[in-house]
Amino acid sequence: MAPTAHLDHDRFTAELDRHLTGVARRRGSLGAPQVAVRSARDGLDYRFGDETTRFHVASIGKMFTATLVMRLVESGAFTLETPVTELLPAAELRGLFVVDGEDLADRATVDQLLAHTSGAADYFDGPVTSGYRFLDLVVGEPDHFWTPAELLDFSRERQRPVGRPGARFAYSDTGYVLLGRIIEATTGREFHEVLHERILQPLGMLDSALLFHSLPERDFVSALAAGAPTTATATVPDIAPFRLGNREVSRFTSISCDWAGGGLISVPADLLTFSAALHGGRLISPASLARLTEMRNRFRPGIRYGAGMMQVRFEGLMPLLRGLPSPVGHIGVLATHLFRDPVHEVDIVLNFASTREMTRSFRTLIFIEQALQRASR
Repeated sequence: MAPTAHLDHDRFTAELDRHLTGVARRRGSLGAPQVAVRSARDGLDYRFGDETTRFHVASIGKMFTATLVMRLVESGAFTLETPVTELLPAAELRGLFVVDGEDLADRATVDQLLAHTSGAADYFDGPVTSGYRFLDLVVGEPDHFWTPAELLDFSRERQRPVGRPGARFAYSDTGYVLLGRIIEATTGREFHEVLHERILQPLGMLDSALLFHSLPERDFVSALAAGAPTTATATVPDIAPFRLGNREVSRFTSISCDWAGGGLISVPADLLTFSAALHGGRLISPASLARLTEMRNRFRPGIRYGAGMMQVRFEGLMPLLRGLPSPVGHIGVLATHLFRDPVHEVDIVLNFASTREMTRSFRTLIFIEQALQRASR
């Protein structure tokens, strides 16, 4: 389908309002999802639900980490093929890449971490050799603050690598903690500082931060003016409620567990800004973006994965959906979405705020794409 010159904004808005009003009603106490759809090309700017409350973006944050990595690659700090052993201390990598008694850390590369092909286990949702699974600890120990070192230790001590580096695709939050540490080791700055300095501040993302590590710029300025504490540990921002299973956990300290794999909080407008900047060449080069969006592996039926970014191919979800555009971006376990529709040049943000709302969130993503097509005729 060729790009369209105009969208019927009124038709699109009316259709999506009806759909989302019904969704909000069916979600009961979860209330209305946060939804934003914007196209700078023709002025479409649709919003539904709460526009101002920050929410936990979950693995959408991997797009930010991947962007920072590609900026370092572009600067010549390292290459995508650089082994992790050249970038991090041996003690930090100990045990994370041992397969059949052989330590293969020197074969794991930056590119493999980005693309989830390094063989590293997944601390967040992977199987364990003993004790509780990680999500059980998040819910069962709500006051625990998770450091990046502890996250790596969990994989090191209670999990096994899923395979040899480069052998297979296996989604790994552990790999993204290592990428965060590579960013820190290369820049000499903490991950959240690099995130703010190289993405959030230049783009004017005033309501975004790394939860428990930094404050949104808007809060920082207000606290400074009022003489209040300006550290993230002293003043933790309020965020929208969300559920792991049937538990509301948005006030748990244990949700500090995401870090470079998805610990960002944001608002729809900020995420729209990031997506437009990323796809518009303001953050990384077209060649770097092409590398991230080279869809090399299957994530789930209907979803392909590149390096820190994924692509939805709707016909893989249901053959009758053939012909819809294939948006590129990322989802999070909390039914959060950030996608760019390349046909309509539209950026889409969804927050359904629950691990049990993924199916409903995808139905809304499908409806949005269908409504865009109808409004383009």
